[in-house]
Amino acid sequence: MKTLIRKFYCITTILLLIVACNPKTTFTAEEIALINKYTEQIMPVLQTTNASDSLFLRQPAKEFSNADMQSDLFKNLQQQMLLTVNDTLHSGVGIAAPQVGVARRLIAVQRFDKPDRQFEFYANAYIIYYSDKKRTGMEGCLSVPDCRGRVERSETIVVKYIDTRTLQPCADTVSGFTAVIFQHEIDHLEGVLYIDRIVPIVD
Repeated sequence: MKTLIRKFYCITTILLLIVACNPKTTFTAEEIALINKYTEQIMPVLQTTNASDSLFLRQPAKEFSNADMQSDLFKNLQQQMLLTVNDTLHSGVGIAAPQVGVARRLIAVQRFDKPDRQFEFYANAYIIYYSDKKRTGMEGCLSVPDCRGRVERSETIVVKYIDTRTLQPCADTVSGFTAVIFQHEIDHLEGVLYIDRIVPIVD
């Protein structure tokens, strides 16, 4: 009897360790299927010219859990977003997860303010400060074909996000063109498109 009890406790402990080491992610079945469908491939970019795509782009994105950010699925999504934004046929300087059909708070931004100008990813990103000083420039979007427009953005912003390696909250002050990219991409996470912000040309 004691042997059976010991075996029971041993098996229970192992199961608890397995659960602890493999926490459940919050990815939906649809998100899992989509990410797995395009493993190591360019993903289709949702377009405002398609009615269902346009509705999807207008919904606010959800945050990732810590378990999500530690998963292989999250890493695959990052890799596929990077391949997509660097597509030689339709390249960009930034991309948001909702643009590839995953309504989560993840963006990739090309850091023109850094020497190597590499893309960096930001999970659960929000802008917590906008400078009063503004700049106006032309913008386009991978999800809005054949369109460009003048948009007014803050010159300097502060972005808060989660460092996916440490799972700790971070903040970054960004200025200039890179700040514009952040504002454009984080708008996507709120269901906002740059065409909502186009300002008229004044003669």
